[in-house]
Amino acid sequence: MLNHHTSADRLKKMLAAALAVFLLLGGRLAWLQLYKGLYYGRQADGNRMRNAVVMAPRGRITDIHGKVLADSSPGYVLSFQAGHAVSDREVNLLARLLKMKPEVIRKKADRAENTYEPITVKAELDTREITSLEEHLKDLPGLSLDLQPMRHYTYGPVAAHVLGYVGEVSEEQIRQGRYKGLPPGSIVGKDGLELVYNDLLRGKAGHKTEEVDVRGKVIRELAGQPPESGKGLMLTIDLELQQSLEQAVDKQLKALRSSGIAPNAYAAAAVAMDPNTGAVRALVSRPGFDPNWFVGGISTAHWKIINEDVFHPLTNKVINGQYPAGSTFKVVTGSAALDCHKVTPEEMIFDSGKHWLADMGNAGGEALGWINFQTAFAMSDNVYFYEMGRRAGIENLNGYAKEYGFGKPTGIDLEGESSGLIAGPAAKKKVFDEDWTLGDTFNAAIGQGLTLVTPVQICQMLSAVAADGVIHPPYLVEKILNADGTVHKIPERPAARKLSIEPETIRLIQKGLKGVTQPGGTGAWFANLPVPVAGKTGTAENPHGQDHGWFIAYAPAEKPDLAIACIVEQGSYGATASGPIVYEVLEKYLTDKLKKASPN
Repeated sequence: MLNHHTSADRLKKMLAAALAVFLLLGGRLAWLQLYKGLYYGRQADGNRMRNAVVMAPRGRITDIHGKVLADSSPGYVLSFQAGHAVSDREVNLLARLLKMKPEVIRKKADRAENTYEPITVKAELDTREITSLEEHLKDLPGLSLDLQPMRHYTYGPVAAHVLGYVGEVSEEQIRQGRYKGLPPGSIVGKDGLELVYNDLLRGKAGHKTEEVDVRGKVIRELAGQPPESGKGLMLTIDLELQQSLEQAVDKQLKALRSSGIAPNAYAAAAVAMDPNTGAVRALVSRPGFDPNWFVGGISTAHWKIINEDVFHPLTNKVINGQYPAGSTFKVVTGSAALDCHKVTPEEMIFDSGKHWLADMGNAGGEALGWINFQTAFAMSDNVYFYEMGRRAGIENLNGYAKEYGFGKPTGIDLEGESSGLIAGPAAKKKVFDEDWTLGDTFNAAIGQGLTLVTPVQICQMLSAVAADGVIHPPYLVEKILNADGTVHKIPERPAARKLSIEPETIRLIQKGLKGVTQPGGTGAWFANLPVPVAGKTGTAENPHGQDHGWFIAYAPAEKPDLAIACIVEQGSYGATASGPIVYEVLEKYLTDKLKKASPN
C-alpha cells in the first residue's frame, strides 16, 4: 500500500514537471512567434536577401575643350550592412586586413547597427585588400563587397585647387546642415568646385535587393532602381595653359631655391584670365596636392605630408593668400592722380632719391632726376608715386582701390574667398590704435603698409585696364551639362561693370604698362616676346622673411585676350621671382597663337 502511494506521488511530480516544461517551451515558442516573430523574420530574410545602395556616378568635369579632368570609374567598396551587429572579433579581423585602426572600424560598425543604410568601411580597395577580404568573407557575414563608381582625377595634382576633392561626409557636417538628409558615409565634395557644385555633381543614388548565400556572395538580383548620374561641368580652364603655368611655377621655385636667391621659395600663386569675359584660363597655387589621395579616405602617410607642410598645400593662395600689392598698386595710384587731375602726364617731377617731405626714397637709393608719369611708371619710381599719393590723398586712393575691386571678394565661384584690406585711417586705428600720417599715405601709394590684396583681385584689376576700363568678374564654370553632354544651364555670374574712370586715364595707364616691358622699363626683357605685351613688376614687403615678388602682364598689348598675375612668396624682387614664370607662359602662349593664325 505504501509503495502504491509513493508511485502515485512520483507520477504526479513527473506530470507536474512535464507540465512545467511544456508551459515553459510553449511560452518560449509563443514569445518567439508572437512577440519576436517579426524581428527574427527580418533577421532570417537578412540571411538570404540584402538591400544595397547603388552610388550615382558623379558628373564629369572637363576643360573648355572637353578634355576630362575628373570622372567616375568602377572601384570596390566594402560596406557594413544596416542593422547588423559586428563583434569585436570581426572588428579586429577587418583592422588587420585593411590596416585600419580598430576604433575607426568600431565607430562605423556601431553607426551601421543603428541605421537603415549600409555604411562604407573603406572605398577604393586595392588588389591585396580585395583578395584578403574575399578569403575571409565567410567570417564577416555582415559585410558586402561591391563595385561602385569612384571619383578619379585624370591628371592627378593638375588644377587641384580648382577641382577640389571628395570625401565621406561626417555626422558633424550633417548636423551643421549643409548635407542635411544625406546618410552618414555619403561621398560629397569637400573643396573647390566639387564642393560648390556638389548638389549637381553627386546625382541621385539608386538601390537594389539581392539574394545572397551564407558567404555574402550574390546569387541573383531581385529588384532595384538604377542611380541617376550627376550633372557635368565644362570649365573655363584651358588644360594646356594650366599645365604650362604649373610647370613654369614649379621650375622657377626650384631654381630660386637651388640658386640661393630665395631659399624659402616654396609657395606661389598664379592666375590667368580672359580680360574680355572674366573666364579663368588657369589657376595655380603652390604647394599643391593630389585630389586622388582623398578618394576612399586619405592615408595616414598622405595626410602627414599635407598636415606637416608649413606652406599649407590645401590653401588656395589665389583666392585666400593676402599680400601687400607692392608696385602693382601704382595702377591705382596713377589712376587716382591722373583722373583727379592732380598731375598731367607731361609734368616733370624731380626725383633726388628721396621725397622732400619725408625720409623715404627708392630701393637702393636710386635717383632718376626729372621724370614724367610715363618714365616713372615704366621704371617703378617710388618718389614720384609718393608725390602722387600726397596730391591725391588717402581718401582718393581708397576710392579708386574700391573702384578696381579691392577690399571685397571678386565673386569667383569658389568658397572662402578673402576680401583683402584697403589701407586708411580707419584701418590703422583698428589694427594699431594709431593716427594716420603722411608716411602712411606714401606707403599706401606704392602698395605697402596695411594694404592687402589677393592674386585674383590683382588679376581683375589688370584685366579691367586691358579691357579699356570694364571689369568682368572672374568665373570658372562655362556650362553645366547633362549626362549626355547637352547643356543643362549656364551658371549665373556677376555682371560686368564700367569703371568710373575717364577713358583717357585708362589709356595712360595702358601706355605706362606697355612702357614697363620696353627698353628702360623694369621688365625690359619682355620686349623679346613674339608680340608686344604690357606688364608691371612689384615687390611686397614681408616682415616674416624675404619680400614677395609680383609680376603681372596682359598680352598682346593691343587687343589682349590673356591677363596673368603671379606672386612668389619670399621670392625677393618681382622681376627675378615671378617675371620668369610669366615670361615662359606668355612665350609659349603667343608662339602657339601665331602658329594657329598662320595660313601654313
